[in-house]
Amino acid sequence: MSEAPLFDPVPFVSKDLQIGPRQVEAVARLFAEGGTVPFIARYRKEAHGNLDEVQILNIQEKLTYYNTLESRRQTILKSIDEQGKLTDDLLLKIATTTSKTELEDLYLPYKPKRRTRATIAKEKGLEPLAELIVFQSLESDPATEAEKFINAEKEVASAEDALAGARDIVAEQVSEKAEVRALIRESYFKTGMIASEPVKADANPETSKYKDYFDFSQAIAEIPSHRYLAIRRGETEGELRRKLIIDTDAQLERMKELCGLNPASPFAKELELAIQDAFKRMLTLSVEIDVSVEMKMKADRAAVEVFAKNLRSLLLAAPYGEKNVIGIDPGLRTGCKCVAIDATGKYLDTITIYPGQSTAQTQKAGIDLANFIDKFKPQAIAVGNGTAGRETEAFTKKVLSLMKKTDVSVVSVSEAGASVYSASAIAREEFPDLDLTIRGAISIARRLQDPLAELVKTDPKSIGVGQYQHDVYQELLKNKLDEVVVSCVNHVGVELNTASAPLLSRVAGIGESLAKKIVEHRNEHGAFKNRQELLKVPSLGPRAFEQAAGFLRIHGGTNPLDASAVHPERYKLVEQIAADLGEPLEKLVGHIELVSRVKIEKYKGEEIGELTLKDIIDELKKPGRDPREQFEEVGFRDDVMTMNDLKEGMELKGIVTNVTAFGAFVDIGVHQDGLVHISQLCDRFIKDPSEAVQAGDRIAVRVLEVDLERKRISLTARKDGGAAAPARTGGAPQRDNRARPPQNRNRPQPPRGFSANPFAGL
Repeated sequence: MSEAPLFDPVPFVSKDLQIGPRQVEAVARLFAEGGTVPFIARYRKEAHGNLDEVQILNIQEKLTYYNTLESRRQTILKSIDEQGKLTDDLLLKIATTTSKTELEDLYLPYKPKRRTRATIAKEKGLEPLAELIVFQSLESDPATEAEKFINAEKEVASAEDALAGARDIVAEQVSEKAEVRALIRESYFKTGMIASEPVKADANPETSKYKDYFDFSQAIAEIPSHRYLAIRRGETEGELRRKLIIDTDAQLERMKELCGLNPASPFAKELELAIQDAFKRMLTLSVEIDVSVEMKMKADRAAVEVFAKNLRSLLLAAPYGEKNVIGIDPGLRTGCKCVAIDATGKYLDTITIYPGQSTAQTQKAGIDLANFIDKFKPQAIAVGNGTAGRETEAFTKKVLSLMKKTDVSVVSVSEAGASVYSASAIAREEFPDLDLTIRGAISIARRLQDPLAELVKTDPKSIGVGQYQHDVYQELLKNKLDEVVVSCVNHVGVELNTASAPLLSRVAGIGESLAKKIVEHRNEHGAFKNRQELLKVPSLGPRAFEQAAGFLRIHGGTNPLDASAVHPERYKLVEQIAADLGEPLEKLVGHIELVSRVKIEKYKGEEIGELTLKDIIDELKKPGRDPREQFEEVGFRDDVMTMNDLKEGMELKGIVTNVTAFGAFVDIGVHQDGLVHISQLCDRFIKDPSEAVQAGDRIAVRVLEVDLERKRISLTARKDGGAAAPARTGGAPQRDNRARPPQNRNRPQPPRGFSANPFAGL
């Protein structure tokens, strides 16, 4: 028996992804050297031929898959070899397979197993009779041969007992045959159906959220992820029963061919019975489990991709910028928590107001808010979009109108996940002495300033942009969302001297531990003057510096290149370029006309190519440019505050909050997102809603249908009028905030220039 050939994953990864083998090999080498995805994608383009982050991540995923496969392969080979059953043919099959499923199928006959009907039959000495059935002997006949195995001591009382035991052995062999399992599995995916029905025969479809699946069937090959996950959830909740269906007769005929059934053999009937037994008793259940697992993995991956796209859009939403902001976390019973933060996001002060409780309370709230605005002079007021959000927004606009402050914007900000952040260890560390609700208001204000910097502190799963996020494999979801966060943070870049530890931890090569040490060093020694000072941070060595430095920005430092995405390893090159132009480095950085005179060909060499040089030139023209779009406000209609205000045909503006496989949910300012079904997203046919919109997009919609009882709003974004679209199922229950807050009789003085009671009309 020969040894297994060494397995090289590169050709297989190359074939799977349609990426050149040299590129795959280069990426594998860079990962082995400790490279991170953002660093490899941005600063090693020549090495891998300008692959993007997605391609590099795919290579990483495939390499992990094949390395895991190889590890399992070696374990299996060792196990079979120790049993003395590793033939050259089996060795070749195991050594050349690239499928984990096929590998496990090949191992199944040799896998240690519990005592079965087949093992009991073997103990009775019936294997020789089973071999006659398997090889379809043309001599003798089953009854005559079976009589030879009658043995009272071994509990083989008759020829039929002997044949039954022999068939048990054959059935197990058939069920463990890799080719047979592959055949049945393939049949499910190609021609199989998935069906669902209610668990209770008398279930009322009108009261069940799973009524669409009470009499449902669809081809396994065609069912979209959200439907499959919905059925799985209904099954978990005890409302639905799921089953997979294939053409049994067709599969049995194909199995007969694979097992070599010979109609001329006297043992043909025995093999046929064994095949039928294998199919019904062992194969169907076993393969259905395999198919269900694969369907679940496929659906999970699709759902996770939807979540990832939405999250990326939210993280890269346009920032309001470094401006003073007041954040308001709306509340009725507990009042509205108002906080002021400065342009850097530093917390300054807080007040609580109670608008809407009574005339006196509303007037007092107006005076308090006006004083607060007058004191901290915000350029925008961020209002959380939760319960009472629209009312608080209208109240704030009224206060600003009475103050004649036309230059202060009032912006509705999603507060999804803000409560999770407020109770987190990160929030407690940032604001140990502040109440949860005040932390939430701070988060709302900071989300307006810089969504990315604030949202990285919150578990992405709580941001509210997922699709069946609690039903998918959580490790897959976590890893994918972490990839998205890291990608976004490094795409935008991080200001080293103001970034929080959670934000710094997402920078390539840093992580949580180093991020905390960077912040501690900054607090103890003051702001970093240049990137090189990072090496003074304990435990931050040359490798971490190499990976992280290019994504960290220092504005106003000793080196103008530190504010750009130019990596420190290329500083000497840029200095040479400036010298060749006869200009100081400070003048070159950001001087478009001067940079345009640089001849790239002059600086190409073995270590640096055209791709890197073009990146450097682009960065020198606009150093540290924020790749995100400019901030743009969306104006909800002032006459539409709740679902009761909606009318069919009404035209509104909204913000896309979530994009799923079946459509997009849009916030139109009524505390209940409306659904724009995929068929209503645009005038042309699309297969994926993300072809038309992304989370965070501002879009114009028209109301198609309003169901107050079920809290469903159906919208259209089509310009041709559209038709009634399926409404959203379910609706989030609203909190009961009707209790009145305690009255406060201490009336503050109005700010200078106000009459004694300017808010009497509020």
